[in-house]
Amino acid sequence: MRRSALFLLPAATATAAVSLLAGPAYAGSPHFISNATSVSRSDNTLTVSGKEAGLGDEAQVHVVLSATALCINNGGHHPHAVNKESVNAAGDFPVQNGKADFSLSVTAVFQPECSPPMTVSFTGVTLNDTTNNVSLGIPGTF
Repeated sequence: MRRSALFLLPAATATAAVSLLAGPAYAGSPHFISNATSVSRSDNTLTVSGKEAGLGDEAQVHVVLSATALCINNGGHHPHAVNKESVNAAGDFPVQNGKADFSLSVTAVFQPECSPPMTVSFTGVTLNDTTNNVSLGIPGTF
């Protein structure tokens, strides 16, 4: 009997080692799902909604939306004036089954106002999960 217990000890040790190593691997690989991300603009407000996956068993993530707002004239140009501003919004979103859905909005407020025929455009749109140090740049002008 004693002899078979000695043979089981290396197997038990190996199983315990694998279990300990598997714990951190379960945390996953946090990433934004780019094809599940949508961007919309209504007047001076930009809204970005989407999903982040690979989050493991975290309770929540902190997501930051950043962009540059420009006041564009009716010729399609941005006059080189002070009517440009950085905007951002942030929120904490719950994680369920390793993923989190989010929606953030920013509103540009210009002084002087960006009034018709001028319109607001957003560029340099970026999402950043500060909990996991993951980011997603969204190309285009909105």
